[in-house]
Amino acid sequence: MKVEIIAHTPNPEELIAKSAKLCYSKVGVEEISENMTKEDAQKFLKMLMSFSHASPIEHASFTFAVEGVSRTLTHQLVRHRIASFSQQSQRYVRLDEFNYIIPPEIEKNEEAKKIFIDAMENSKEAYKKITEILIADKEGEGNKSAIEKASIEDARYVFPNACETKIVFTMNARTLLNFFELRCCNRAQWEIRQLATEMLRKCKEIAPTLFSLAGPSCVSGSCQEGAMSCGKAKEVREFYRSL
Repeated sequence: MKVEIIAHTPNPEELIAKSAKLCYSKVGVEEISENMTKEDAQKFLKMLMSFSHASPIEHASFTFAVEGVSRTLTHQLVRHRIASFSQQSQRYVRLDEFNYIIPPEIEKNEEAKKIFIDAMENSKEAYKKITEILIADKEGEGNKSAIEKASIEDARYVFPNACETKIVFTMNARTLLNFFELRCCNRAQWEIRQLATEMLRKCKEIAPTLFSLAGPSCVSGSCQEGAMSCGKAKEVREFYRSL
């Protein structure tokens, strides 16, 4: 899995602090900017994070480029609707030799791993054969490129959820905090939890105050999972606070 922040709002913490301070100030943004030091911004941001005035947090956004993840992961990712997504297309990109993600529990079991890899290779072969058959069936009927596109569009139905994909997406900071609360939790599926943790690690490098208490609900308070709790709140809290 490869995770990179390829763009973000410049000085996100200062921007959020100025935006929030405007709500409580008689003066305009220019004067607020002139009088606000970096220390002032961090102090105000900490105060802002302690209560429910969260809308200013939406002014900062982060764009991620992610590779080496499965379609299983991205099916979950796109459920976070306050975001923008651009994913590698299986309609326009011919993937005769697609890569695939092997879950850790399958990876460490030789018998399960063999069955899994055989299934992946069978899917590859089926995809190639179906594509070739459909292209041959339409040979001479029109534009070659259009025929290939239509063929791979149907052949892709044999692809497994494990098929590797690439995606670029943008989220504002408020959406990210919600995303981390849900997807960094031990109850989240392993692959998207791995993604969320790496995203948070990189966000903290850019905006450490903003994301200082980010992570599952137990990082900043009590576990919200009730009877479904993993029972490891202390360990989880220590991990994410030191991330």
